[in-house]
Amino acid sequence: MSLVPFSFKGSPVRVVTDEHGDPWFVAKDVCDLLGYANPSDAVGRHCKGVVKRYPLQTAGGMQDVRVLPEGDTLRLIVNSTMPAAQEFEAWVFDEVLPTIRRTGSYQRPMTPAEQLLAQAQTMVTLERQQAEQQVALDRVERRVDDLSQTMVWDHCPQNCQSLTRIKETMLKRHGLSGAVVDYVLKVWPNQPNPAGMVRNGHEEALGSQYLVWSKSHVTAAFHRFVSESTMVTATQATHPYFEGRFRLVQKVQP
Repeated sequence: MSLVPFSFKGSPVRVVTDEHGDPWFVAKDVCDLLGYANPSDAVGRHCKGVVKRYPLQTAGGMQDVRVLPEGDTLRLIVNSTMPAAQEFEAWVFDEVLPTIRRTGSYQRPMTPAEQLLAQAQTMVTLERQQAEQQVALDRVERRVDDLSQTMVWDHCPQNCQSLTRIKETMLKRHGLSGAVVDYVLKVWPNQPNPAGMVRNGHEEALGSQYLVWSKSHVTAAFHRFVSESTMVTATQATHPYFEGRFRLVQKVQP
């Protein structure tokens, strides 16, 4: 069971919802609001439901308070002589109970300030989503533009290198593994742009293509990456953008 506190015209009325989502009104709150001087006597005279109690923290400590089902709450309302009884009945049965059944709790109407805040938060969320969508769209457009401008050759130009050749060169020159080479060429923020594509001439290649990079751009990119690296041991290094350590046997000075 869970407690749902709310108020009617400034008077506290607490409702407990059970495991089935059914509401149980705290008897003392209902009796006080409806003008009953002796809540225990009023409940004994007007209520016919099963006695049910709920442990509740009060000013006097934890107490087991009596809670009433809808039927007994209605009986107290119709037997009350207070002018507010009819209005309270309409509020309970037209607003509070339908809301509890829909959501499991009572949701009071938002104040104008809360409505403005909620609208502002919605606008911020929408603007953030639009910005993220625009970034994604810009990336797609750049990728499409890059592909549209990609050169395709039948043979690799002399001033270019394939990924396989670059891995061999960087392993020999710096001791860098293939994973680090892949990162620098494809993930690193300062990655060199591919120079173009080369048609794979092998019979089993089925017309596939592979990327090649300009030798000068590759050299400059790896020179920068290595110069930004920090040696941790004689052969192990780290880089601000690369996660974890990697093998580096020759650190090029800038």
